[in-house]
Amino acid sequence: MAAFEAQNKAERITLMLADANPLMLTALSEIFEKDRRFSLVATAATAEGFLGMAMRMPVQVGVIGWTLPVLGGARLIDVLRAQANAPRLVVYAEDSGDIPRKAMTAGAAGFVSRSESVDRLLETCLAVANGQMVFPFLDVRSLKQDPIESLSPRERILLEALSKGLTNRELSRELNISANTVKFHLSNLFEKLSVKNRAQAIAFFYANRATRGEV
Repeated sequence: MAAFEAQNKAERITLMLADANPLMLTALSEIFEKDRRFSLVATAATAEGFLGMAMRMPVQVGVIGWTLPVLGGARLIDVLRAQANAPRLVVYAEDSGDIPRKAMTAGAAGFVSRSESVDRLLETCLAVANGQMVFPFLDVRSLKQDPIESLSPRERILLEALSKGLTNRELSRELNISANTVKFHLSNLFEKLSVKNRAQAIAFFYANRATRGEV
């Protein structure tokens, strides 16, 4: 009997949870603990906490909220995607705006709206564990759009110069434009790339080059 139970436990899908809402985290924990198809390994209230656990205790599936402090869901997915033996991630969040699209673009394996039934979440986790991707309907044409393509020639030159770590004054000298023009172009650049500052723009630049296979 003990051997049978050990085998049954070994066949369960290992899983971790992360959600900033303690009530939601408790509810999700109870749901997965009661389902004998899953083995809940750990829970976390922050992206950093989840990342640390996933590095120490590899699991098959992770169910995460989208607004996790401090990194956020998108950044957590991006960081884990580069790690060996990373869990396949299911984003469990409110289906508002374009979060499903952002989750897919970031590299998540699935998305489930919190308005869906619990069974939908469980079935999605099973499918993801088996190598499937599960998302609501998305216009995939929007996923193929490269923000870099929307930049003007001047903005592309500015982004590449920015990636070298140049200050605004150095950018002004490098491009032979005024400091105010640099600020104007940077503002437009940040908006088109959907980033908030130069650090994020630089990170976007190098991530885009890696995606394209450029050195």
